Amino acid sequence: MLPGASPSFPQRPTDRLYGQKLLSAWSRARRTLKARPQTLKAGNEGHNGLLRWHNLAQCNAGELSMAYVQANNLMEDHCRVESSPTLGTFVGVFDGHGGNEAARFTSEHLFPNLQSEATSNWQGVTDETIRKAFLDTDESYIAHVEKQWSVKPQLAAVGSCCLVGIVCQRTLFIANLGNSRAVLGKADLSGQISSVQLSTEHNASDESVRQELWAQHPDDPHIVVFKDNVWRVKGIIQVVLILMFGSVLLYVYSCSVLTRWMMQVSRTIGDAYLKHQRFNREPLHSMFKLREPFSRPILSASPSIMSHSLQPSDRFIIFASDGLWEHLSNETAVKIVHKHGRTVSLHTCIFSLIRLVYVIMLLGFQLLPKIAKRLVKAALQEAARKRDMRFSDLKKIDRGVRRHFHDDITVVVLFIDHGGLSLKDHSQESLALSISAPSCIGDLAWS
Repeated sequence: MLPGASPSFPQRPTDRLYGQKLLSAWSRARRTLKARPQTLKAGNEGHNGLLRWHNLAQCNAGELSMAYVQANNLMEDHCRVESSPTLGTFVGVFDGHGGNEAARFTSEHLFPNLQSEATSNWQGVTDETIRKAFLDTDESYIAHVEKQWSVKPQLAAVGSCCLVGIVCQRTLFIANLGNSRAVLGKADLSGQISSVQLSTEHNASDESVRQELWAQHPDDPHIVVFKDNVWRVKGIIQVVLILMFGSVLLYVYSCSVLTRWMMQVSRTIGDAYLKHQRFNREPLHSMFKLREPFSRPILSASPSIMSHSLQPSDRFIIFASDGLWEHLSNETAVKIVHKHGRTVSLHTCIFSLIRLVYVIMLLGFQLLPKIAKRLVKAALQEAARKRDMRFSDLKKIDRGVRRHFHDDITVVVLFIDHGGLSLKDHSQESLALSISAPSCIGDLAWS
């Protein structure tokens, strides 16, 4: 056995099931023992160059792991996790484009808006309260752009994709704008794992999205244009300002991987200049302005929403920005989590007490794997392989220049605790968990 490696045992489906039950039991016990929020141990978080990660943290729905890596000169991905009596567990991944302002704004405002809507609605969390929260957040950002219009007109060209997951009691809600993705890891009776994509993506490369845009804009034959072998909304080629080679500022056009996807998405938060004609004018830079005026919004902030009743076979959910899915398939990501995740196999342990002690040691001393970090690392290794370079060489490339090789990547893995979800009263034992990343005052904050 390698130094520092966790002990492994032969695995059988019954062992997996038993391990899951023990993990759920211990998770409920930890909830009861924690009368107030605690600060995470230093061993739970770490960083290596541009890669940062946070090990398993407990929430009402189970346990989660987070990791993210920066590629842009400014980190455009943002992420927020909340656990509260009102909503249960909230996971948000916000993938910005054109800048990080819209993603940061969405991270700060969407959860409070959703909490307010759910509290004022006797039904709590519903499709309608989620949709209203998304639209309110978009309207608030547009109002922010309008206030800053004379001094920061470029904010009108900044937007963000938005992926949200909410586990309220035993119901999972997934809401999405753009091309981030949520994937469920589901086990069958034999212990084999399969992937189920939960989110609907809004990418112009998808025929159904193009049909939707054509139907919404019947008088605009150029609402979707096939250009440079890529379908684009309005055929827009954006220009991105990045910092490379020290102090040299370069304009990078659409032939670069930096902007290949930007105007492929049809639903976002922000992008005011594509939703309101009043922002499609000076002082906005001419590189962003459309040549022809428009009378109805080109992009939408109304999310695709689905709900799913969680089953015992539903083991975990992967939430990630498109930077991960550019390099890993759904099946590959699910297999990685299943292989290296929190499932415990204890076939060689004779007595159940020994099994329980083993699980307690794993959880108590935080020896469980940093699974979100493992997913990000797998994506980076694949990005290096595609460029015929060594992973060690990719890690030496600094932010900004790194964007030529991969996008910002944010991953949250939520392991579902079915035993905890079955408890009728969460109000007495809900954890006041709040995680936001990145943050200038520290990546983890407990309220």
